[in-house]
Amino acid sequence: MGTDAAPPDDNGAAAPPFLLLNGHAKDLGGGFHVRRLLPALQRRSIGPFVFFDHFGPVDVQPESEYDVRPHPHIGLATVTYLFDGAIMHRDSLGSAQEIAPGAINWMTAGRGIVHSERRPERLRGRSYVNHGIQLWAALPSEHGETAPSFVHTPADAIPEVHDALGGRVRVLIGSAFGATSPVATLSPTLYLDVQLPAGGALPLPALMPEMAIYAVEGALRLEDAAGRAMGQPAGTLAVPLGDGPVRIQAAQGEGPVRCVVIGGAPLDGPRHIWWNFVSDRKERIVQAADDWEAGRLGSVPGDPERIPLPERHFKP
Repeated sequence: MGTDAAPPDDNGAAAPPFLLLNGHAKDLGGGFHVRRLLPALQRRSIGPFVFFDHFGPVDVQPESEYDVRPHPHIGLATVTYLFDGAIMHRDSLGSAQEIAPGAINWMTAGRGIVHSERRPERLRGRSYVNHGIQLWAALPSEHGETAPSFVHTPADAIPEVHDALGGRVRVLIGSAFGATSPVATLSPTLYLDVQLPAGGALPLPALMPEMAIYAVEGALRLEDAAGRAMGQPAGTLAVPLGDGPVRIQAAQGEGPVRCVVIGGAPLDGPRHIWWNFVSDRKERIVQAADDWEAGRLGSVPGDPERIPLPERHFKP
């Protein structure tokens, strides 16, 4: 599943069967904290995914300042998925879409787009819970300058697979277990939402060359094709270090658990990431920064605010 089996460590002991990424807390402003798993020092990408933020579950109070003001992107697609809550997406194309739990929202930035992510007006003055994941998928180099677009796929269009023991897999992107998502991508991509009952297990085939499992709620027990097992705490991303299928199971003593599986074909080359920009060319990121400062990347209709460009430490 992406990387060769790990060699023994310096003491001659067998290395763990999975690379475990713990992530780190990141404040996006206004007290809006996320857990960032990618990029990481040990692993920069999983398939096309170069960025992984898990936010919540968080109680959003009327006075909370969790709105994300208009900001730009290039060279990537944002993939937003909610377990609970709501986000109002608006962009420079004129798109206006409330993001609801269970839906997939795929925004292709391509040569440039500006968007905001705010509290829906219907929830102004109310308390609610927000919980979800945002991923960035780097676009293939040949599509890096494609026209920007936004596609919302509602929850009831996402296929689900159930087993006799109460497990459920929602095929958000790609194909798995005989089901195929309607979400269109520009490279082979996989994204699954897996729910297991207490004691439940899922044999996960090697569906993509690179894959990883993120424990959203509850601890997991993972086992590789050679029978080597490892515990996975909630809030961690596990990358198999060998080929073949993986068995995902709710850890002993855990109630129902939830995880997501991400993956895809390896990137067609290294990517540079700075602020909200992704490209295979450093000079393209510098150009995007200049364009945002000069107001050339557009604006969100009806939303005059904007996040200013951070201090630059990026050289072409």
